[in-house]
Order: sequence, then C-alpha cells, then structure tokens
Amino acid sequence: MKIKLHEIKIKDIVSGYVDSQENGVVGYGGKLNIRPAFQREFVYKEKQRDAVIETVMKGFPLNVMYWVENEDGNYELLDGQQRTISICQYVNGDFSLNSRAFHNLTETEKNQILEYPLMIYVCEGNDKEKLDWFKIINIAGVQLKEQELRNAIYTGEWLSDAKRYFSKNGCVAYLLAKDYLNGEVNRQDYLETVLKWISSKEGAKIEDYMSAHQHDTHATPMWQYFQSVISWIKTIFPNYRREMKGLDWGILYNTYGNKNYDPKEVEAKIKVLMQDDDVTKKSGIYEYLLSGNEKHLNIRAFSDSQKRQVYEQQGGICPHCVAEHREKTRYEFEEMEADHVTPWCEGGKTSVENCQLLCKEHNRRKSSR
Repeated sequence: MKIKLHEIKIKDIVSGYVDSQENGVVGYGGKLNIRPAFQREFVYKEKQRDAVIETVMKGFPLNVMYWVENEDGNYELLDGQQRTISICQYVNGDFSLNSRAFHNLTETEKNQILEYPLMIYVCEGNDKEKLDWFKIINIAGVQLKEQELRNAIYTGEWLSDAKRYFSKNGCVAYLLAKDYLNGEVNRQDYLETVLKWISSKEGAKIEDYMSAHQHDTHATPMWQYFQSVISWIKTIFPNYRREMKGLDWGILYNTYGNKNYDPKEVEAKIKVLMQDDDVTKKSGIYEYLLSGNEKHLNIRAFSDSQKRQVYEQQGGICPHCVAEHREKTRYEFEEMEADHVTPWCEGGKTSVENCQLLCKEHNRRKSSR
C-alpha cells in the first residue's frame, strides 16, 4: 500500500464544489467524493464549524486529512469530511463568521483562505489494506461506525443503490421494518443489518459480500431478500410485540425460513410463554419456538434461599446416590446443584415444591440426557 503526503490548497478543494444533499457532495474539480450519496448529513455544530474557519484565517495548522485514490484517478475522502465541508460551505457563502461572509472579506483575506494548504495523506492499495488503514486513523472527531468505514471503501453504483433503500431517513426499509430493527438509518445501521443477514446466508463476511457486489449496477437482490425476511416475520408472528424489535431476524430466516409453522399455534404458545414467570428473556421466545432450544429463554434459576430450604429438607442427601446404593450419599451445600423434579418443558415450575438437590455428577448426568 502506498501512502503519500500532499499539500493541496483550499482553492483547489472548493473548485467544482457541489452539494446535492442526499445525493452527495463533491469537490476538487468533481474528482473528490466528499460525502457519498445517502451518507449521514453534516454533523458539525456551529461552534465546531466556526473553529475550522478561524483556524484557517489565522494560518494555524488543521489536522491532517485522509483520501483514498481509486483506480479511475478520482478520490474518496476518508477522514476530514466535516472540516472539508465547513470550508467549502464558507467559501460558497452558506454561512458567515462574526457577521462576515466570504464575499464580505477583502481580496487579501480571501486569498489568505484560498491559498491555505491542507495537509492530506493519499492512500493507494487494495480494499483490505484501505479498510485496515481507515480503522486505525478513525480515532478522533466524530467516530465513524464499522459500516461507514466499509462504505468509504466499497463505493460504486451498487452501494449508492443500496443506500437508497437502507440509508436515508424515511427510506423504504425504515418504513417497512422500523418496528423490527434497531439503530439509526443515516448512520448505516439498517444497511449493516441487512448485509450481515444476507452475507451470513452465503457463508461470507460483510466485507466479502460488498467486495463481490461492488461493481454491480444495482442492489435489487438485497432489497428483495430483505422484503422476504420481513414478510416471513409478519406471516409467522402476525401479532407484533415490542420484544420482536432488534432480533437477528435475517439469521433466523436463513435457518428456519423453509420450515412449516402454524401461525395460530405459534401465537397460542407465545401467549403462554409471555405469562410464564420462569421465562426471564421474553425476546428469546421467538427463537425458542423456531429452534426448540430452551437456552434462548433463560429459564429462571432456583434462588439461593430456595436451594438452602430444599437442602435442609433433604438433609444434604442426594436421592440418586441413595438409589444407586453409593457409599457417599451426603454432601455439603456447595457440592450440590438444584434440579427441576418435573422439567420446565413439561410444566414444572421453579418452586421449592419442584426442586431437588443432586450431587454435581448426577445433576450434570441428568442435564445431558
């Protein structure tokens, strides 16, 4: 990977500056992608923005910025987006500083700004090298999320189309699935979620999936996959509950999407489980009903008080050791573990009446059956 430091004057950066809002921001004669389409919008507060301009006016140094050079000779701005946009907006007349806009300045003051050299590291390398490098330099300012870092590397028509579906406030993915997904749309959380799901289906990492599809002309298959996931959720679990938000639905769809479930039967089980005090993780009910694995429910364990009461009632005797006529049948409290006499899945409750203490060997042997 090649990394080279350049001094590029502000007048060159602002040349060809165009802010197309949700469709992105460009500069440097149209060769610099300052903010890609549908990426989060300008986030600097007025105080931060003004500080950038004051720094330039006084001739003080700004922190270095980072660009990546693409194969076509154009550039992607990796770090320094807010500083660059602040400068471009001021020169463009979008805001004033101390009641003076750029056009109010003297020619000398204007030239002092336009001739100001920005220190910019330009990187050339493969996708992995650039992503690793960007993760290292992303240590100051407004921290970028993992998906924002990936977006800076895997740019192109496919990514722009994917962002159209998943990366804009009020986008179709948000309107369709806001009740089921966590995160912020404009911080790329929705895009990262669907990429995680669909790449997992193909047994790949998100970076591998984005690399494989970077030069596609559209992201329609991913949008269709996402719609299939949401449709499946609404079909199998038609009655929405707040516990459904934020589950890894795509991963569940990849695993159980082809199995046959009766929505009415499923709903009846959900109602029972939601009212069961022994189920301490209500959001795990959905994966439990799909997989049958009780671990997703975090079944309530016996309390120390319950275990102590049962221990005293049993006198420290393990009934299984007695049944096997073992030489040792009595144990200290710390040597025993609580067990449901009637298993939870068969209707047994986590109560003193349904509790027995077994030696660790017998309890673990019973649990493995």
